[in-house]
Amino acid sequence: MAKKKNTSRKKASSVKIRGGRSAGSRGGGIARNFGRLGLPLMISGILLACLSVLGFTAYKSATASDFFHVRSIDIRGNQRTSSEDIRRIVATETEKSGVWNADLADVKAKLEKFPFVKTAALSRMLPAGIRVDIVERVPAATVHLKTGDFLVDGEGTILSTAKGEERDFPFALTGWDEAKSEKAMTDNVARLKVYKRMLEEWKQFDLLSRVKSVDLTNPRQPTAIVEDSGRQVTITLAKDDLGKSLKTALEVLSGKGAKVKGVDAEGVYPVIEYLDF
Repeated sequence: MAKKKNTSRKKASSVKIRGGRSAGSRGGGIARNFGRLGLPLMISGILLACLSVLGFTAYKSATASDFFHVRSIDIRGNQRTSSEDIRRIVATETEKSGVWNADLADVKAKLEKFPFVKTAALSRMLPAGIRVDIVERVPAATVHLKTGDFLVDGEGTILSTAKGEERDFPFALTGWDEAKSEKAMTDNVARLKVYKRMLEEWKQFDLLSRVKSVDLTNPRQPTAIVEDSGRQVTITLAKDDLGKSLKTALEVLSGKGAKVKGVDAEGVYPVIEYLDF
């Protein structure tokens, strides 16, 4: 019986020793595997990072080279905006960056500050060119303001000082609301619509040259200022028949301007208001 007990202890001890050696062996294997795989992966990661930095540096150097220096600027669509002014802005803003690195959005924003430029679209023409497509605001009227006569577009945007050679707008619109309010903008757009109809209808009747200015303070009661016998006379027009009402008023006024204060042409027949002497 004693011998059997000793045998059992030896076996148990033997089992424990073998188990201890197996766990140590596994730990050492993991460490050896990490050493074989982890170190190369770490080195590879460092090499990739270095290559990325070198590649980015090379890319920046290449795109900033003289090869991409702006040598041509193609401008299209501008009529009232100076090509030289547009070219100057583009050249200044791309001088250091070159075509490839140019901030086209920033250049676009600067070009759209020109009064007649409604939108500007820029595109790269590699390796050394930039194309600029301009959409301009179209003048719709000459309006008389406190500081002088100005061109405005159909949305009521003030564009520039009106010059004497604006043949498309032979007379100025008075009664413009210069307030910076939504109501003023809405009323001014209504005035521009009446002004446009005046131009169209009076051109058909060949009356444009007879009108000195128009007063659209109240767009529903438009008036025209004409000259007869050396005096300026105010004619109140029919808002729904601007052409015919002006024509008939001029016919009854002809040669009487020295004695006439105004003509009301809103009705079927013009009514003359004479001066008091």
